[in-house]
Formats: sequence, C-alpha cells, structure tokens
Amino acid sequence: MNSFGRKFRVSIFGESHGKQIGVVLDGVPAGLELSEEDLMKDILRRKSGARGTTPRIEADQPVIVSGVYEGHTTGAPLTILFSNTNTHSSDYSLFLDIPRPGHADFTAEIKYESCQDPRGGGHFSGRLTLPIVAAGVVGKMILEDSTCLDDFQVTGDSISARIIELGGIPRPKRNNQPMPDVWKTALDEAIREGDSLGAVVECRVEGIDIGYGEPFWDSVESVISHAIFSIPGVRGIEFGDGFAAAAMKGSEHNDPIGPDGIPMKNGSGGVNGGISNGAPIVFRVAFKPTSSIRKEQETWNFETGRMEKLVVPGRHDACFALRAPVVVEAMTAIALADLALIKN
Repeated sequence: MNSFGRKFRVSIFGESHGKQIGVVLDGVPAGLELSEEDLMKDILRRKSGARGTTPRIEADQPVIVSGVYEGHTTGAPLTILFSNTNTHSSDYSLFLDIPRPGHADFTAEIKYESCQDPRGGGHFSGRLTLPIVAAGVVGKMILEDSTCLDDFQVTGDSISARIIELGGIPRPKRNNQPMPDVWKTALDEAIREGDSLGAVVECRVEGIDIGYGEPFWDSVESVISHAIFSIPGVRGIEFGDGFAAAAMKGSEHNDPIGPDGIPMKNGSGGVNGGISNGAPIVFRVAFKPTSSIRKEQETWNFETGRMEKLVVPGRHDACFALRAPVVVEAMTAIALADLALIKN
C-alpha cells in the first residue's frame, strides 16, 4: 500500500516520469502556519546536482492544492504536488527486456502483469522521496506545535541526521565537513569506474519525553523502522548499540538510570520495552550502493533468452545516500508525529 500512519496518515502517489508526484496528509491538526516556502529548506537539502548525485535537475517547487487557507492548515486533507519536467524516458526502454540487477524492474513486471510504468523506475523511484520530505516538514511542525501536544516540545534541529560512513569508510574523527577528503577520493574513484557507493546515516531525536510508543507491534523501533524501510535502497537499521550488543555482556549493554530518571549510557537508543525512555533516540540506517551503474554487468535478457552484458544508460546518483539524511529525518518525523497524536 502507499499509505502510512493511523492518526497522521501519509499517502504518496505518482511516478518518476509521470506528470506529477505528490502526497496527501490526513490528520493534520488545524491552525498550523504553513506555506509552500516553509517546505523549501528541507526540499533543497534533498536536491541533486552536487558531485556524486544525479544530473537530473528538477525545480522541485511544491504546490499546496488543499488543506491550507490564509496561511493555516484547515484540518482537512493536505495535498502537495510537484511537477516532473526533466525526464529522459527513452533511457528506460531497454529494461523491459533486460531488467536492471538490484532494481524493481523484474519484480514489478511480474506483480503488476506488465502494467507498471517503467520510466525512471516508475512508482519505485527515489523521486518519490521528494513528497516524503515535504510530509516530514509537516510532521516536524506537528511535533513543535504546543497546541497539538502536551509534553513533546522539539525544535527544528531536534531531529537531525548525517552520514557517518561512506563506501565503508567511517567519518574521520573531529571532522564535521559535509564531504571529508577521504570520501571525495572514494566517490571520485567510483565515478571513474562507473560504479557506485553505499553509506550509513545516523539519526538523533532530542527532547522526546518518556512514554511514546507501545509494546510489540507499535513500539517506537517498530514504527520508525517501518517508515525507514520504506525509503528505497535501505538495507538495515540498528538502535543504540545495535548489532554490537550481541557481542556484549549484560553489564556492558545495560543502561544505569540517573537521578533524573534518564538512562546514562543510552545503549538502547532511547527506547525500552518499545517505549521512549527520555534519552535521545539514536539509530543508524544502512543504504545500499546505487543499482544503476555504468560499469558492465552480466544479467539475463528475457528477449534473447541468454545472459548478456549490460551497461545502464541514463542519469543516476553514484551515491544516492548523499541526499538521504533529510529523507531519514522526514520519515522519523512522520513516525513520531503519528505516535504523538495517538498518545495525546
């Protein structure tokens, strides 16, 4: 399905090379101040054009067509549209016979009985993260608004994500540059080879009170993970100590509780029993390397019935994770806004 959430319900629609893509948000409280300009800060963080990202440049201008009147949300469904104008659809005709390794070309062909839109990856494209980023801005506003919530007060920086590892290379210590030199070197090498790189993004949520989330099905980790795994290209997520906890002893992983009731070490990443414990929520997301690469691969050609060489044409990110931190923030805000409205 294309919808997420119970009280704050997010539904995305459109295809990469269709006329428009967009999002419908239901459950947005009335009275939030919202304009198209408010969406642009995060939208620009996702924008392509930098080294290692796709040369497909779109205006990415949001158009709010419902749910806002005189600068405030009305409480009715909020709809935001984006136009697609810079498309090269002919680049994708090849993949009807030779599905790209690592893509949804083949699975979509089977599931939808050849009725899917294959251009630019269709509805499976990372292009659909654009309306998700817009929805995330609204999610952050819900979390910030004192009229919506009683005890979860956050600021614009309370949910923050950044790349901590690129191409298997950890961020150098005490280096806060967006692109450290060692990453530039690895990225340039991958571009020269016609290959791609993956990355790990870490997200932190500050200021969340104790008590959000439910045991089992709707735990904080479950809901966030559901949203995060909906981002194309995600391969894993871990909270707090994560997989390293499996090699620890209980005395190493357990969190002593301080006099303020907050865990002192935060090995659990801000969650105990599925419920926020007052410490920052901390998790890391693994993104795979971009599947569409210029480097020659061998894969099956369904038209000729044999293995053949494939060089993927078109415009693709050498590392799409470079634009992913703001998408991770957006999905986190969407998940927490839904939990917060349920709680309150």
